[in-house]
Amino acid sequence: MSFLDCSCISSHTQVQPISIEDQYKDTSHTHLSSDGSPCSVLGAENDLSGLSADPADYQLLSELGRGFNNLSQVSMARHKPSGRLVAVKNTNLDECTEDELLQLMNEALLSRLFRHPNLLTSRLVFSSCCQLWVLSPLMSYGSADSLLRLYFPDGMSESLIAYLLYGVLRALQYLHHMGYVHRGVKASHVLLSAEGRVCLSGLQSVYSLMRDGKRMSAVFDMPQHSPSLLPWLSPELLRQDLHGYGVKSDIYSVGILACELVSGRVPFQDMPPTLMLLQKLRGSHSCLLDIAPYPLGELGALKVSRSGVDSGIGESVAAGSLTRSMATAEPQSPGPKNHSATLHNLLQLCLQHQPERRPSASALLSHPFFKQVKKHTQDSFLSLMYPAVPLSCPPDSPVSDPPTQTSSTPNTPSPSTPEPVDGVWDFS
Repeated sequence: MSFLDCSCISSHTQVQPISIEDQYKDTSHTHLSSDGSPCSVLGAENDLSGLSADPADYQLLSELGRGFNNLSQVSMARHKPSGRLVAVKNTNLDECTEDELLQLMNEALLSRLFRHPNLLTSRLVFSSCCQLWVLSPLMSYGSADSLLRLYFPDGMSESLIAYLLYGVLRALQYLHHMGYVHRGVKASHVLLSAEGRVCLSGLQSVYSLMRDGKRMSAVFDMPQHSPSLLPWLSPELLRQDLHGYGVKSDIYSVGILACELVSGRVPFQDMPPTLMLLQKLRGSHSCLLDIAPYPLGELGALKVSRSGVDSGIGESVAAGSLTRSMATAEPQSPGPKNHSATLHNLLQLCLQHQPERRPSASALLSHPFFKQVKKHTQDSFLSLMYPAVPLSCPPDSPVSDPPTQTSSTPNTPSPSTPEPVDGVWDFS
């Protein structure tokens, strides 16, 4: 029985694991990485097959965030039999509309279909009573969005930006190979584990290019919750014309994500939608707050500066404000920063307003800006993250019960659980 049935039988308490392995053929083993070698097998931290589908086996420790129209609560939890820490997303199915239930089921199906180390998927999904439980690996550093707000308010170093974008592009390379467009690439959907693994989340916005067994070059569907995604969406997607959009729409979103990581602010965020579309159609991408050392047109294709390593000039100022300006406040511009020619060229390529002029995810993985990524080990990665620290298990955490329907305010922490970290994971 699928979890969709639970909205009609909320009086039942039997746990119902979702078994959908036979609905899709797993073709992930055939996908090749950018250097032609097979993608690495999912690590032990991503394997949830040994965990149980029983809510009583999980101790909820602290709230990490909320999402899905505030219907889902994401918590850090401990699997009591093994002691392993995981992330648990609980959704009350009785409060979901029929369309929301279909979205949840689609996300669960896609999680079983996709297998890639840079995609955050949920390999264990089950329902109990009216609650849907979705388990995923704990990404201890949270999202890139929370890192920007709490530790890098004026933007990240180029080395860290390259590290994050490389993982995002590998995830997109895989999705595009499988015939899907993501449509939700943004900093709050880029998660980072304590071991340095970059994962792209937000599968609820993924859309298939396959129709009647054939791969379409363009589709026309508008993403759900699109108002919150507008700054990251490509011009061709926003136009909603007869030309449609394809996988190159995600490449434009990568460019906006890069601007977000560079400056600590989202381009176009405070613009009215009409003005935003006009700016994007004009090819406006002045997001780096500095001037290129020489005209970008002279760089040509992907042949650019020999050095893509951050000189340290663009490092974040730790003493800056710890939070971004409110949307209603006047935007505050940080001091001028100098960025490498390779980063400028990467942005120019991603933000071309004509999608056919943007490189593919596979081509961007070989861009000179990402040469620095190959040098990093786990130790050097940790140095890039300073002063950010990963989430840890709260000391002396009391045993908590599985979430139930209550009349209390959803955002108010109960006395028995630690106060939630605001916005560590954004699942909107």
